[in-house]
Formats: sequence, C-alpha cells, structure tokens
Amino acid sequence: MSNAEITVPARAASQYDDLLKQKKKNKRKADFKRLLPLYLMMLPGLVYLLCNNYLPMFGILFAFKKMNFSVGVLQSPWCGLQNFEFLFKTKDAWIMIRNTLLYNIVWIAMGTVIAVFIAILMAEISARPAAKVIQPIICFPSMISAVILSFIVYAFLSTNNGYINRALLGGDGINWYASAQYWPVILTIVHFWQCSGQSSVIYMASIGGIDKGLYEAAKIDGANKLKQIRYITLPLLKPMVILMLLMSIGKIFNSDFGLFYQVTLNQGLLTSTTQTIDTYVYRALMELNNIGMSSAASVFQAVLGFLLVVLSNAFVRVVDNDNALF
Repeated sequence: MSNAEITVPARAASQYDDLLKQKKKNKRKADFKRLLPLYLMMLPGLVYLLCNNYLPMFGILFAFKKMNFSVGVLQSPWCGLQNFEFLFKTKDAWIMIRNTLLYNIVWIAMGTVIAVFIAILMAEISARPAAKVIQPIICFPSMISAVILSFIVYAFLSTNNGYINRALLGGDGINWYASAQYWPVILTIVHFWQCSGQSSVIYMASIGGIDKGLYEAAKIDGANKLKQIRYITLPLLKPMVILMLLMSIGKIFNSDFGLFYQVTLNQGLLTSTTQTIDTYVYRALMELNNIGMSSAASVFQAVLGFLLVVLSNAFVRVVDNDNALF
C-alpha cells in the first residue's frame, strides 16, 4: 500500500474528529444561549452563597490565633486550641450547650409533626374558599422580624400592663422577665407560632406532587380520608421528612439568635434557660471583645453539625438506602 493511500484515510479521520469537535462546541454555545435566562436567575443566589457561606470561611483562622489587630490577622501569633479551651472551661459552657441541644431536639421533633399536620390539613381544605384566607394567616408570622416579635411578646408578658397578668383577675402578677423557669415553654410556643407555617409549605408542595390517581383508586377500594393519609400521603412524604430532618440536624448546634436574645430582652436573670451558643458568642464578642473565642464557638458548631449530618445520613442509608441524602 502506497503512502498516498494511507494518508487519505488518516486525513479523513482527522477532518471527521475536527467536525465532531466543532459540532460539540456549537452545541455547547447553543445550550448556553438557551439556558442563559436560567443562569441569570441563578446568579444572585450563587453570589449570595459565595458571600454569605464561602468568603466567611476565612474567619476560621481567628479560632486558632491570638488576635492582635495592630499587626493584622496574618501576623497575629498562633495559639493552637487555647480559644477552644477558654470557651469550654467557662462556667456557662455546659448551660449553653445543654440549652442549645435540648431546644433543638424538641423543636425538630415537634416541629416536624406540626408542620406535616398543617400541610395535610391545608391539602384537605385546599379546594375550599377558606383555604385562600387560612394559608396567608398561617405563613404571616414567619415574615415578622425578631424586633417586632419581641414587642408582641412583651405586650403579653409585661409585668404591669401585660395581657396575661391582666387576665389573672386580681391574682399576683408574674414577673415573667425575672422568672427563668417559664421561658422554655414561652420560647417553644413563640417558635412554633412563628415557624410552623413556613415549615409546612415544603410539605404542602410535596403533597401537591402526589399522583391524584392514587387517591381515586383508594376511594374506589373504600378507603376513608384517614386511611388515605396513613397509606398514601404519609409514606410518600417520608423522603421529604427525612431530607428536612437531616438538614435540621446539621443546624442542631445553632439557634435563632433573634428569638433567644431579643425576645427575652437580653435579661441576665433568664440565662439559665435561654443562654445558647449563639447568644453566648455574641455576648462574649460585645463584652469581652474576644473574637478568637467567638470564632472557636462557630467552628465548633460547624464541625459538629457536619459530623452529625454525616452520621445521620449513614444511619438512614443503612435503614432505608433509597432515602439517604448522599
């Protein structure tokens, strides 16, 4: 076979490869132009994620440094784990960790049940005119800021003019802001009033995606509403419930700062039941100006939250692999 006969197929193959590359390039350009509006819609969220979640990671350095602002972050001396030791050797360490965990465990468990209940209830009355009024009412509290919420709570709990003390009908008024034992219940009620409606929206969306034919078939088989909920709605909500639980577990060492700091009016007499890691970090930063200890607490929250998500997901993967997060 001559060299010319070998060169022609090789050249044809090379041209074919170039043609394929050009087609792929043109396809990528066409796909990019077609999806450009979606990319632009996604851009603000990505910028927010970058600025709010990734850039602050530089602050991890503060947790391992003895900050000297006169020389800057990079020139400040390393201090190893001293900030963590100082954080957990304080007398309030056990109180803040205990409160943070207990509140979150109770709120995650009860919050899931309440949110699912509200979602199912709203799904059952969605075809009625009253649903258009009830849904905004349920979701409205989640749009109230912590400052306004603190005034609403104060209107009920004020020692002299609060609605609750007035309702005691001549009994001795309770100084709510000096009685720490009442606040676990108060904060729990306020939390669920504010957050349950917003949490239920996700479950309502999941219920809306369930095939209506399943309910029609169940009706034909004689299943009442309770049986339809038990055997259709709840099993099909299971993946979403697991997903939301895993996401909540990742934040189990965090707390609603506005609820624990502003609603309680930052009363020192209430710290035994309202002090959490977040409020402690804020007070340490404001009163002691110890940015290293505050950063150490944030690193502690992030690392333990991540580990709990990984362990919880591993447990879900063993029990029900199809519903694992990763």
